[in-house]
Amino acid sequence: MLKQVMEIMELLDSAIVTGQEVAEFLRMRGHETVKVWTIQGEKGSTDFIKVKIPGTRGKTVGGDAPTLGIIGRLGGIGARPEQIGLVSDGDGAVTALSVALKLADMKGKGDQLPGDVVVATHICPNAPIKPHKPVPFMGSPIDTATMNKEEMDPEMDAVLSIDTTKGNRVANWRGFAITPTAKEGWILKVSDSLLDIMEWTTGQPPRVCPITTQDITPYGNDLDHINSIMQPTIATDKPVVGVAITTEVPVPGCGTGASHPTDIEMAARFTLEVAKAYGKGMCSFYDEEEWSIIKKRYGELNLLQTLGKTG
Repeated sequence: MLKQVMEIMELLDSAIVTGQEVAEFLRMRGHETVKVWTIQGEKGSTDFIKVKIPGTRGKTVGGDAPTLGIIGRLGGIGARPEQIGLVSDGDGAVTALSVALKLADMKGKGDQLPGDVVVATHICPNAPIKPHKPVPFMGSPIDTATMNKEEMDPEMDAVLSIDTTKGNRVANWRGFAITPTAKEGWILKVSDSLLDIMEWTTGQPPRVCPITTQDITPYGNDLDHINSIMQPTIATDKPVVGVAITTEVPVPGCGTGASHPTDIEMAARFTLEVAKAYGKGMCSFYDEEEWSIIKKRYGELNLLQTLGKTG
């Protein structure tokens, strides 16, 4: 998928790129259902883009195959005028859109996945910078609640949330990692299915990005979060797994020249293989029998999907 990654990186590395331009690029390659809309926030605006790729047995055609959601999570693809160029934080958008582009190219060559796939991200070449330790994060012109509302889709049966995860000291290797599955306030065991696919696509032992309970609570509750990778889980009752693009040392999200095409390609190829297996019913994000036992023995933790008690 390196070809698609390079094409998307070249497209997004621009001070004037818009969601409409990205949508037209995907339409020219064969995608028919591409939506773009602009959301205005306190610190600017961003263009959301959502691509629905029908499967041979997906909901779009009345089939029973499950739908995978792929979210490219980020604050922005650029931090202009402070920084010139594509920032590290843009890796999530690059990865998600590269998968969408690859699926278009595959369909043009006669290959179509069984289940529907919904790819969502947003395009902002001039997002604000947010102070953070050990290195600065990228901010966003809109708040997280709005981002979740726009990126999530009720048709998604499971979600891969892809995000640059380089500004920390707990996931220190070049490449990518997956998180444990999060669902309705619970951090569940790491999916064996996803570990298998990670081994096959990387040819290496699987790597898991550690997350805490704090990470699956909403932004704005005055608690530290590793980043926004797990924020989609507060907006759905479906299972969410983070795909964290990582480095050996802390790298600021607003850093330029810090995106590694080969790492993004590996994460994108993993995501594509998950989409293939999930639509065929050969990939599970969590153990449904174990989930029923968890709920029966310990109850619900939906409070963690909210801002909690404020008084």
